[in-house]
Amino acid sequence: MIIKVCGMRDAENIREVEALGIDLMGFIFWPKSSRYVSERSAYLPQETKHVGVFVNEDIEQVKHIAEEFALDFIQLHGSESPEYAQQLRDWKVIKAFNIATKEDLEATKSYEGVVDYFLFDTKGKSVGGNGEKFDWSILDNYVGETPFLLSGGIGPDDTERVKAFHHPKCIGIDLNSKFEISPAFKDINKLREFIKEIRL
Repeated sequence: MIIKVCGMRDAENIREVEALGIDLMGFIFWPKSSRYVSERSAYLPQETKHVGVFVNEDIEQVKHIAEEFALDFIQLHGSESPEYAQQLRDWKVIKAFNIATKEDLEATKSYEGVVDYFLFDTKGKSVGGNGEKFDWSILDNYVGETPFLLSGGIGPDDTERVKAFHHPKCIGIDLNSKFEISPAFKDINKLREFIKEIRL
């Protein structure tokens, strides 16, 4: 199972989270986010893949940041079109969708074959990082071919729920606000215990 920890910013915290052996680390480049990264950190992961999260950003700015931060993945969390995503094929692309009903899954169809992964998050007040779960059983209605990451308010008490969730296209989970001491600063002990339990 792929484990992605998103919303990172502090250099030492980045180093500690990377040492837990996660697969993907997310950096948010959306100015309205409390986890916004405005400048390059003093430390970036050496082994863990870098994911840049953008919301309806100018595509040339996305490319510029992707090069500056040595991004491996670009995650699109706004209303970016398939044509927009197609212009970023020098990187792996994750397209996020906010889910509340099975009808919300219809939007994925035009991105099939265009992006590498989908990310299914909770539809909330903000475009992400709301710390709220959606009804995962809605994903029984997802019959697409694109693999996906499960997101949306997954916390330290959700190990059994995550382990019990099965979908042939689910390849991993995205962790963020429920593991924070403060915005963009993760609780290493909570993450360590959760990851240990998930990987048993």
